[in-house]
Amino acid sequence: MTPNTLERITHTRAYRLAAMLTGIGVLHFVAPKPFDSIIPAELPGSARFYTYASGVAELGTAALLVPPSTRRLGALAAVVLFIGVFPGNVNMVRLWWDKSWPMRLVAIARLPLQVPMITSALKVRRES
Repeated sequence: MTPNTLERITHTRAYRLAAMLTGIGVLHFVAPKPFDSIIPAELPGSARFYTYASGVAELGTAALLVPPSTRRLGALAAVVLFIGVFPGNVNMVRLWWDKSWPMRLVAIARLPLQVPMITSALKVRRES
């Protein structure tokens, strides 16, 4: 693989992560209630604080992924973010366990999706 090809692949991967994080980050502010509902009750403070804080973290991480000069840092931030939100996804499974099977499956399916997101961010970091 030529250096230019690797650079294009890394650029595309970083932009896809940034686009995903931007979309989800914006949703934290536009429609916060679904995010509030999966914040573990054991955390101190209001769920809305964590919803907004994670939205800011997602938008900030997306911004770091776009320019090549901060991409490596942005990719590391994405890894930390994806690991950090995992407890909320586990809590969603716990909270949705008494719901219909389709809803339970959605909640469960979110858990393994963290793996390719983390892997993709690690690839961007390594290749940047």
